[in-house]
Amino acid sequence: MTVLRRTAGVLAATAVIGTATPATTALAAGTTSPSPSASAVLPSGLYGATDPKFDGVWRQSLALLAQRAVGVTPAVKAVDWLAGQQCADGAFAAFRAEPTAACDAKVTVDTNSTAAAVQALKAVGGHDAAADKAVTWLKSQQNKDGGWGYAPGSPSDTNSTGVVVGALAVAGASAPRSPYGLLAKWSLPCGQDGGGALAYQPDKQGKLAANADATAAGVLGALGKGFVTTAGKAPAKGPACADSGKTLTREEVARNGAAYLADAMSTSGHLVSALPGATPQPDYGNTADAVVALAAQGWTAQAQKPYAWLEAHAAPWAAQSGPAAYAELVLAAHAMGADPRDFGGTNLVTALNATGPAPQAATTKHAEKHSEGKKSGNSVWWIVGTGLVAGIGIGFLFSGRRKQQQL
Repeated sequence: MTVLRRTAGVLAATAVIGTATPATTALAAGTTSPSPSASAVLPSGLYGATDPKFDGVWRQSLALLAQRAVGVTPAVKAVDWLAGQQCADGAFAAFRAEPTAACDAKVTVDTNSTAAAVQALKAVGGHDAAADKAVTWLKSQQNKDGGWGYAPGSPSDTNSTGVVVGALAVAGASAPRSPYGLLAKWSLPCGQDGGGALAYQPDKQGKLAANADATAAGVLGALGKGFVTTAGKAPAKGPACADSGKTLTREEVARNGAAYLADAMSTSGHLVSALPGATPQPDYGNTADAVVALAAQGWTAQAQKPYAWLEAHAAPWAAQSGPAAYAELVLAAHAMGADPRDFGGTNLVTALNATGPAPQAATTKHAEKHSEGKKSGNSVWWIVGTGLVAGIGIGFLFSGRRKQQQL
């Protein structure tokens, strides 16, 4: 969910549909998006202070979802800004600077922004008609293989498929064709390198390569869960990849993918970003996504170490990266049954709220009672130990993100 992956998704989409787009320099993991130009004026309802060209709808949707997950009621103008980004046919683009103008061929709509917006609009309530219109558009974009690509007409990829499946689940809708066979087809056999993982999509030779980002998205997709969900019940079998000798069921796809993620983080406690020509470094966003995927699978014990790593290291990354990053961490904390208002001494909810218009009064149950850095005593270690873990999914956490080797 980093800006880098969102930017890459938009650039790949424009290449597919043949529209021109300014050259963009890839950002290293953990950096923020380009600042708006001196003449640019950010909408007052938008979260984040950086250029929304590539991730406006995405980061707004995540911010609203994270707020609702912890009982915060978003500002009316924040919700209205998101709803106002919708095109007449139901689709959303990454950002529309002139939302009152009709969407024409120059407006690059995409499945990821649309799916994220569906989940956010359903979460805030009062926008069912807009969400349902977006769902209808998403259904119309399903490819013959059962998956979805980032842009209309683009080949299916695991990330886009996962986030759209989550949106349909939140909306109580079904896809015209089952997407689960495609996810099973792109799940690497246990005996191969990266066994259990999902590929972003096959390469030109049809080969599959393990991709942690796609795997986290694929696990939630296989489970049929959206960005916000309760923790699943752990399967009777332990966290190990298991070949079935036949086409994997959706439950097996999720289990194998979760096993891959758990193994990938078992030593260091985090995933690693290795962009071409760049020094490998911790991948905070994908680690947070993986924590949610493991919790959704019911493997909160396996998510304990990476969550603790995020608590110790991720707050500076979120402060630099903005609302989407804060939202990812809020959702990871919530997925682990931890208190996002006491995330290693950082109040993630306060920090997220400060990146945009002040929210309405929180519900009584979740009112802001914790000052910045105040210890609540509800550490993830105690919660996991007593089995009181609840969770939510994100995907957040996933859309529009392209497999890193393609960037």
